[in-house]
Amino acid sequence: MKTAIIVPARYGSTRFPGKPLAKLGGISMVVRTAKNAQLAATALGDAVAMVATDDSRIMEHCKAEGLLCLMTDSDLPSGSDRALAAVTAYEAQSSMSIDTIVNLQGDAPFTPPAHVESVVNCLRTNKHFDVATPFIQLDWAALDQLRRHKETTPFSGTTLVSDDSGKALWFSKNIIPAIRKEDDLRLSATLSPVRRHIGLYAYRKSTLEKYVSLPIGHWEALEGLEQLRCLENGISIGCVGVEPAEVAISGIDTPEDLKRAEAMLMALNR
Repeated sequence: MKTAIIVPARYGSTRFPGKPLAKLGGISMVVRTAKNAQLAATALGDAVAMVATDDSRIMEHCKAEGLLCLMTDSDLPSGSDRALAAVTAYEAQSSMSIDTIVNLQGDAPFTPPAHVESVVNCLRTNKHFDVATPFIQLDWAALDQLRRHKETTPFSGTTLVSDDSGKALWFSKNIIPAIRKEDDLRLSATLSPVRRHIGLYAYRKSTLEKYVSLPIGHWEALEGLEQLRCLENGISIGCVGVEPAEVAISGIDTPEDLKRAEAMLMALNR
């Protein structure tokens, strides 16, 4: 199974223009993310990592760092579309056929390579899943922290529920499930039943081709969660438990997020 790990890196962010080139500890976000993609590709074997951009400045920066980078249309509506476009261009240039596509967002520079490996291996071993995505099982302290965070930013942080096979049942910006008799459960279990979703996806190529052709779904629009388009259209998602990243920030969307990430790096002496 040939895997392509794609790092979409669009220059024109509304909240943070030029974000992929912003420096974290002296290294740009896109390079940090792409290097993690390369580590995952090496560990997986039969895999390739590349950046997909829409801007010559990012292209030149990546090439100077020795990274494979492909130019894509600036009008593509999402990172998923950009990832598919990059794979299509790569296949045409290399005469190689890609079976699995990982969409590793360029504003997630602290995604551990092990998370990428986990979602790819999920698809390799579970033929009945069309997509794979990771989650972290929250302990009670982490759940309490998420609840406090949602008091001020209710649409940050996504949770999920899945069945015993790992198949996703639902994703929500609300914290799910509700927990009856929580006080008793806290005394008997170290981990809460809440699973925090990580926005990383591995798709079978045919699934991603189908996904980008579908209209935005009703529940997808209400929640603002693209993965609900899959569930609304019968696309199965396998959910994989992973360990938390060392730097606990899911993505960098604003200059303020960047400052927070810099402070976390300094605290770790990175």
